[in-house]
Formats: sequence, structure tokens, C-alpha cells
Amino acid sequence: MADQKEELHRIKILEPLNPNRSTAIINGVTSGILNWNDIPYPSFYRAYKELSTNYWIPDEVDMKGDAKQYPELSEEERYAYDAIIGLLATLDSPQTRFIYNVAEYVTDPAVHANAAIIAQQEVIHNESYSYVLASITNLQNQNRIFELARTHPTIIKRNQPIMDAYDDFLEHKTGETLVKSLIQSSILEGINFYSGFAYFYNLVRQNKMTGTGKIISFINRDELAHSKFISEVIRAILGENPELQTDELVAYTHDAFRHAVELETIWSEEVMEGIEGIDVEEMVDYVKYRANKMLGMLGIPELYPGHSENTMTWIKAYADNFTETKTDFFEMRNSSYKKTNMDNGFDDL
Repeated sequence: MADQKEELHRIKILEPLNPNRSTAIINGVTSGILNWNDIPYPSFYRAYKELSTNYWIPDEVDMKGDAKQYPELSEEERYAYDAIIGLLATLDSPQTRFIYNVAEYVTDPAVHANAAIIAQQEVIHNESYSYVLASITNLQNQNRIFELARTHPTIIKRNQPIMDAYDDFLEHKTGETLVKSLIQSSILEGINFYSGFAYFYNLVRQNKMTGTGKIISFINRDELAHSKFISEVIRAILGENPELQTDELVAYTHDAFRHAVELETIWSEEVMEGIEGIDVEEMVDYVKYRANKMLGMLGIPELYPGHSENTMTWIKAYADNFTETKTDFFEMRNSSYKKTNMDNGFDDL
């Protein structure tokens, strides 16, 4: 066990004199050769199977209906559509780089394998936003939407705590900064997408923009798997390095989640007020429910008593936990993902 402030060792590509099985998840030794049959955390293989099965490509989705409906959306709906697509792009774009940077300082090669899949899926997510916009509007408007995402003050404020933690890890690579950056990543994956997902599902239940809804459902499924795996990595690091499990870390995590919910509330009120079918107060309760779920996955006490159940019940029709009994509103062969194991055990929506 090392001090919280001790620098993490950057892994080497191949060290054949070291054992194949990693001796520790961080600051251990390993050859770099991955034998899935002999890894310290078998749950990482279950995560690999789940992640690798979630394969899809954006242009499998027919966007002709969306192209016709986009100009017919109300001004409020179209603004929310544009702003949320832009927001999602600002979240997915940096994740690819962050995941690769994390993998360079985690010894266990099973984490590297899963990080490669997660990074590739984030690239697909980002491609999907470009594909969606290219399908429904001209390049000038596409560029306007991405420019909106870059300059919108609320989006900048929402993303800042996450980017600060990422930058802190890049500058000071210690166990403490790694865990904190992964906690912020779990917030990004597990909370910051979800009001946006719900907005698109609300359009779908009104028979609007169903192509976009299909793509969002694929992204949603991926992000659930990402956030689950990230929580497993955090728990593994803390389990092997109990000196990192401090009251300060719990306070940091609670403050980070509380701040994320506050920022998500501001965003929801700003973008979704007056949208038909959206109750902003209900949306905020849903975000608090998501925060409690994520904290539970991290083994940390919940923040919001009374928000242990998803009261936004209508969303379950579009993404009811992504089990094998998922209701397929999208009627598309790849909107129902193959279930790879029976014990992945998380109830997410």
C-alpha cells in the first residue's frame, strides 16, 4: 500500500519477465499479457463480454422521418434538441482521451482491454451526433449547434468540475487524483447524460424523431455498461488501497454528486421548461434517483432520501432496465442488445 500522494507508475507495453497475472490494480507489476482465465477480478471479464456485445453503428438507423419532422418541431423543442445534442457531444468527446490516459496508469491488463472498448464506443457516440445532425439539417446549422455546445455558459459550467478533475489527474498522477477523476467520470456517464436521454424518449412517445430515439437508446445502453465498469474499477482500487478510503473522499464524492445534481437541475429548467410531456420537477427527481443509484454502485451512502425508486415511470417503456424483456418500441433488430450473462445485476433506470 502506498501513500495517497505517491506518483503512479506508467505501465510499459510488454514486460515478459513479470508475471501475466497483475500483482495489483495500480502500481503493481504484470507482463502485459492478458489471460482472461487468470485475472484478479473475474467481474472485469463479465464487463468485457457485456461491452463487446454492445456493437452498433449509427448509419444503421434510418433518419428520413426525423429529417421531415425536425423543421416541424416547435421552437422550444428544436432549441432543446439542438442544445442537448451539442451537450452530449461535449461529454463524449473528451471521454475517449480520458479513458486512454487512465489505462496507462492501471496495471491490470483486463482494465486496458475494457478501456479500449469504452473509448471506441465513445468515438461511435460522437460520430452518431454528427450523423444525426447531417441527416436532418445543413452544415451551417450543424456547425452552429456544435458551436453552441462549445460556448453555452450552462454547458461550460456543467462540464467544468469533471474537466478539472481530469486535468488534475493528468498533471498529478496519484491514487487520490485517479480515484477522484474516476468518480467524476462516473458522474458524467451515470448522471449528466440522463435528462438529455429522457428528453429524446419524450419526443419518441409523441411519435417524433424516432430515429434519434433509437440512437439514444443504443448510447444509453453503452453508458450504463461504462458506468458499471468504472464503479468496479473504483471499488477495486479502494479495496486494494484502503489508505485512499478516507472521510475526505466520501465528502468529496457527496459534494461532487450534489453539485452535479444542482447543475443538472439548472440545465433542465433552462432547456426543458414548457416542453410538452416534460415535468421539470419530475425530471429533477429522476436525476436525484440516478445519483442515489450511482452512489450505491460506489458503495457510498445515498444523498437523497426518498428517491430510491424511479418515479418517472413512463421512461421504462423506452429503456426498461435493458433486460432481455425490454419493450422494443423502436422495432429495429439491433435495438435489443444480446444479454451476455444472467448476473450483471444492476437496475438502472
